[in-house]
Amino acid sequence: MQTVGLGFYYEDLPLGRQFKTIGRTITETDITNFCNATGNTEVLFTNLVFLAEESDLKGRPVPAPLTYCISEGLLVQSTMQHTGFAFLHMELDVHAPLMAGDTIHVEVEVIESRLSKSRPNRGLVRTRNKVINQHGVTVVTYTPLRMIKCKSDSAHE
Repeated sequence: MQTVGLGFYYEDLPLGRQFKTIGRTITETDITNFCNATGNTEVLFTNLVFLAEESDLKGRPVPAPLTYCISEGLLVQSTMQHTGFAFLHMELDVHAPLMAGDTIHVEVEVIESRLSKSRPNRGLVRTRNKVINQHGVTVVTYTPLRMIKCKSDSAHE
């Protein structure tokens, strides 16, 4: 019987491949839960009076780490189940604020794809991930390098 919902294998991620995730709306509850779980209780995220009286932002901002985490969740659900073996490195840039009620999706491009020299049946894949809101604005970009399972050991032969 076939298992559905499995992630991409190394061979499915050649240089230049592009795809995007489904969207997800970030709620005030997401922000509250994230701040409580992580201890990120900066007033910018937890004090509505501060936001109204002192902040340049209008509305409830989303912590950038939460934006990244939700983006990774969108990708894990659809691209890495049973095939993503390690998260090795990344660079991350924040370009614009994200606010409670905004909906994001992730647009992905494979920018590096090579077989692992040290681990048989594994490939290394780096992507450029753009987190984009409902207005088409890129709010975060990051470039994870992941170890991905190959379909078979013959990938190294």
